[in-house]
Amino acid sequence: MTDQKNENDSQQTLDAFLESIERRAFKTALISTSSQEDALDIVQDSMMKLVQKYANKPPNEWPMLFQKILQSKIRDWYRRQKVRNQWRTFFKSKDDEQEDDLIEGAPDLSNTKPDDKFVQAQAMQALESALHLLPLRQRQAFLLRTWEGMNVAETAEAMQCSQGSVKTHYSRAVHTLRELLEDYK
Repeated sequence: MTDQKNENDSQQTLDAFLESIERRAFKTALISTSSQEDALDIVQDSMMKLVQKYANKPPNEWPMLFQKILQSKIRDWYRRQKVRNQWRTFFKSKDDEQEDDLIEGAPDLSNTKPDDKFVQAQAMQALESALHLLPLRQRQAFLLRTWEGMNVAETAEAMQCSQGSVKTHYSRAVHTLRELLEDYK
């Protein structure tokens, strides 16, 4: 009976963890892929791998393990896209040229004036566009440090690189974003 209760508690803790990271993970994948379907697949695959391989690990280890899995899945997606894009140039369709509005689905939780909301929406759209211009590693470092609030060591572990590389990628991302977004200061 006690084992069953512990298993239920563990499952509830894991479910709560996955629920708490779901939205941010989706947004991170969406910014990285620009495709809602691909982002959803990446997040689902990452969550499944965490559950299958690491559910028995202590809950305090799950955030880092999940970020490692998520970043690995995003890198895998980029590798697959590179191969697919070589073939798509021969068979390009009009659907490939359309871009999704990435901010459209995000709810506005603030109670600001319409003018302020418009300015905020423009700024968010500019930020998202600027993030797409960053190289993958810079974008990863920026999102993990800023969006996920990870420190340098955690980011390095999630990106599977050195702390020095994280600092370099993050610094370059910040400088590039500042240049691209100077109108929104």
